[in-house]
Amino acid sequence: MATTSDISRGLILKLDNNLYSVVEFGENKTARAAAKVWAKLKGVDNNRTIEKTWNSGETIFPVRVEKHAFQYLYKDETGFNLMNNETFEQITLAEEMIDAPQFLKDGSEVNVFINTETEQPIGAELPEKIVLQVTYCEPGLKGDTATRATKPATLETGATVNVPLFVNEGELIRINTKTGDYVERVKE
Repeated sequence: MATTSDISRGLILKLDNNLYSVVEFGENKTARAAAKVWAKLKGVDNNRTIEKTWNSGETIFPVRVEKHAFQYLYKDETGFNLMNNETFEQITLAEEMIDAPQFLKDGSEVNVFINTETEQPIGAELPEKIVLQVTYCEPGLKGDTATRATKPATLETGATVNVPLFVNEGELIRINTKTGDYVERVKE
């Protein structure tokens, strides 16, 4: 058990038999009333987003979560199949449990979060930045770097992102998996 002073971004809480991850939090203090702690919570086992308010010092119920490195193997009708890099145990996760599944390619490393109470996976996330190859885009224009104009590009995973006009088909680019934005070109 913990109190509201232990709330931090990324903490997993148990509320009404559901698991929620803290996205944002803060404290409201007024001159006459007791301080209140608020948090914006995103459902781990469901995709709901809620806001919750507690009195300062109130008891909360954090869930202990471990992060394990897994390798993405393939996708089939049951979901995304992953293998633990240490034990070689394989698990299958539903698409909604994976953060940015459109950027997954065979052999990618994925961090899987496991609830230590039930030993069940509760979600997975890709590294913050990954390198992917552009498989299709309109031809680039040499020297067109002054404007911030972009064009759509299809990546090797099938995802589409907006890239600057100078990026060409076959080039490697770095993508931010949290925002889905182009970061930079990568030299081979």
